[in-house]
Amino acid sequence: MRIAFFKTLLIAILISIYGCKKTPENSSESPTNNNLIKYATGLAIHKYKGYSVVKVKNPWPEATKDYTYVLQEKDGIIPDSLKKYETIQVPIKTIVVTSTTHIPSLEMLGVENTLKGFPNLSYISSPKVRTMIDGGNVRELGSNQTLNTEVIIEIQPDVIIGYGIDNNNPTLDNLQKSGLKIMLNGDWNEQTPLGKAEWIKFFGALYGLDSKANSLFSNIEKEYNNTLALAKTATDKPTVVAGAIYENKWYMPHGNSWGALFINDAAGNYLWHESKGTGSLSLPFETVLEKAKDAAVWIGPAQFASLNEMKQTNPHYSQFAAFRNKKVYSFSTKKGKTGGVIYYELAPNRPDLVLKDVLKILHPELLPQYELFFFEKLK
Repeated sequence: MRIAFFKTLLIAILISIYGCKKTPENSSESPTNNNLIKYATGLAIHKYKGYSVVKVKNPWPEATKDYTYVLQEKDGIIPDSLKKYETIQVPIKTIVVTSTTHIPSLEMLGVENTLKGFPNLSYISSPKVRTMIDGGNVRELGSNQTLNTEVIIEIQPDVIIGYGIDNNNPTLDNLQKSGLKIMLNGDWNEQTPLGKAEWIKFFGALYGLDSKANSLFSNIEKEYNNTLALAKTATDKPTVVAGAIYENKWYMPHGNSWGALFINDAAGNYLWHESKGTGSLSLPFETVLEKAKDAAVWIGPAQFASLNEMKQTNPHYSQFAAFRNKKVYSFSTKKGKTGGVIYYELAPNRPDLVLKDVLKILHPELLPQYELFFFEKLK
């Protein structure tokens, strides 16, 4: 009897614990998928019947506030516990974005025609969107920090996708007070290649194209991992230097940065891979020369378009073996119609192509038929 009593008590306790456990935000509905995100650390998407909950954290370095958005489908019922958050009706039909990294996601999803405004249109390189701009279908909005609020209010987009470098963007605050819907996108603050690319799911959720976004990302993930596996068959690791001089300091990626990760994943020996940090490293020229004068490859020498331009700017560049051996590769030579660098716009969305480029540069024998997409050897 005593044993039976304790068994009954234990079952009752377990039922009380797990039976009362609630889904995120105390929702009354069970999520159809707990979280659609695999790599991105600043994004979570929870799907429920009739709505989704999108959580954005760390939209800029050291952000202290998280953001929650509710995407309501037609006839979807939002629980009372979620009504305090910004609610957006989906699928959306019109959008304003504020970073060129948002453009490829729209184009890959086939919804670029919903773009109605962008700050500084000359930065956009996408041929499809440039055709829309030339046809007067995308409005100029000024700059990201001083958006033209009058034009945006006239456009009345279903949602404005902003990004921040800190917690101070009065323009977005004023637009929100005017009744417009604002969502922050933190793709740029992700530190891993696949983490950045996974933000296509953020846009997929807005357009009711979750399945398409998942499929697109899965293909990118597969190609990236296949290339990563190929890189592991390399028998050596060429030494690599990166960056260039600006105002008497040499700037290059920190060892944990996005750019440095590509070199590591492509079986390269980035000479500053042990430095801690995710931003830029600033060093005296003499320090770089001493350590990297014999480096086999030079990747990403700022905005230079030729070896001659580099030498004219600073004759000391010729002291590096990579320069003398013409092993300098840049992504700055490939630009859109109005001068925007294609790499800045598309690379975060296509890390698979970046990794293939870097692997081709460091180990051409592993990708004999592949042609560089973003990078080009300087002549």
